Amino acid sequence: MENPPAKSWSIHTRPEIIAKYEILERVGSGAYADVYRGRRLSDNLVVALKEVHDYQSAFREIEALHILQGSPNVVFLHEYFWREDEDAVLVLEFLRTDLAAVIKEAKKNTGLSVGQIKRWMLQILCGLDACHRNMIVHRDLKPGNLLVSDDGLLKLADFGQARILMEPGFVAADDNSQPFMLNLLDKENNILPSESFPDTDKPGYAYQKQEAMEKEEYLRQLDELKAKHSSKDDIDGESNMHDGGTSCLATCTTSDIEDDLLKSSFSYEGEDGGDNRPGFLTSCVGTRWFRAPELLYGSVNYGLEVDLWSLGCIFAELLTLDPLFPGTSDIDQLSRIFSVLGNLTEEVWAGCTNLPDYRTISFAKVENPTGLEACLRDCSPDEVSLVKKLVCYHPAARATAMELINEKYFNQEPFPVPISELWVPESRSGQDEDFPGEWDDYNGMGSDSDFDDFGPVNFRRTSAGFSMQFL
Repeated sequence: MENPPAKSWSIHTRPEIIAKYEILERVGSGAYADVYRGRRLSDNLVVALKEVHDYQSAFREIEALHILQGSPNVVFLHEYFWREDEDAVLVLEFLRTDLAAVIKEAKKNTGLSVGQIKRWMLQILCGLDACHRNMIVHRDLKPGNLLVSDDGLLKLADFGQARILMEPGFVAADDNSQPFMLNLLDKENNILPSESFPDTDKPGYAYQKQEAMEKEEYLRQLDELKAKHSSKDDIDGESNMHDGGTSCLATCTTSDIEDDLLKSSFSYEGEDGGDNRPGFLTSCVGTRWFRAPELLYGSVNYGLEVDLWSLGCIFAELLTLDPLFPGTSDIDQLSRIFSVLGNLTEEVWAGCTNLPDYRTISFAKVENPTGLEACLRDCSPDEVSLVKKLVCYHPAARATAMELINEKYFNQEPFPVPISELWVPESRSGQDEDFPGEWDDYNGMGSDSDFDDFGPVNFRRTSAGFSMQFL
């Protein structure tokens, strides 16, 4: 029996692609995806072609973007190419820069006006509201994943970690599943052709057949597909994690490339959040600076609220032009959060002690937390209040995107500027010696097994193994 053909690992050898697109240049590269700027031959439209080497990330991104077709603040998926013996190639709109570049250049120059900040915030809120209305949790919101067009239109991107929740906080099956993609499979040829969605400009098309599928049939097909890919599913815990060090100028992110998992900065790699249990998610998602505390403590039972914490961190960064919690490891991340908000206790979030790693890692009591006001010194009371509604421990207390859109802050002077008046930098964010902790710079971060940068640590044995306290 002949060996199956090897994957091409290059869109340059794909006749179905080069017949429709001219590949101009590679603009981003990582362990799990490569991104190219291309030109559609039929009308000369410049596009981004994202070749995803990790099938889990490809499934997730395609399903989320099809459901969100027609959302003005979500990156547009023109079409995709995918055969079982080839990597998925997503054809996305090409967006030249991102919010990280906006913040970086604003800090170098004259800053951002209140009217500009409000308009950026509203665009993010509209994009996130579209996701959450469709029960899609993004799980990796950060400035580098918020792409910006030349005329100032902001779009959420990089949905490789996104999940569709059947109900708040839960999914239909474990985190290795591919909800809603099953009906797109050509069962005879195992093809996911771009023609599966013949009218991709028609909002909501992707959901028409999905909603008609009975839950029992969905679960049955899901089991079949999981069994087929069982050998690949074994490594899904890794495919959820980013090293954050790659740049993907046209698609959706600085870590848009389902980054190098082996260089991940996360501390839960081996466990994968208990994904073998139905209805649970992995805690190993997102980029550290924007990860909610429940994820840092290993939660596998969370919902849309993790995006809201990330949103609060992004808003604080827009207001101050500095990251709110720039942790150097997961432990340092928690320490920085505690120094501002105080310790995470049952008094501030009833039930937090049930988080998987709460009793394993503890911190000395923070006697005088600085409070968010100290981090937002030059901000108005309304701006501080806005961030507080998102950056709070109890997930249920975080304001939703729609609630924030209706906040009086956005309906009072100075009013949000028109999108056409937003200043857009000429290029995307990149490494800069003046910004040693840049959003894109995660390769240098050590894992939490390296405690050299911290003070004294107390270890003690417990019935479950050991615990450590950082003093």
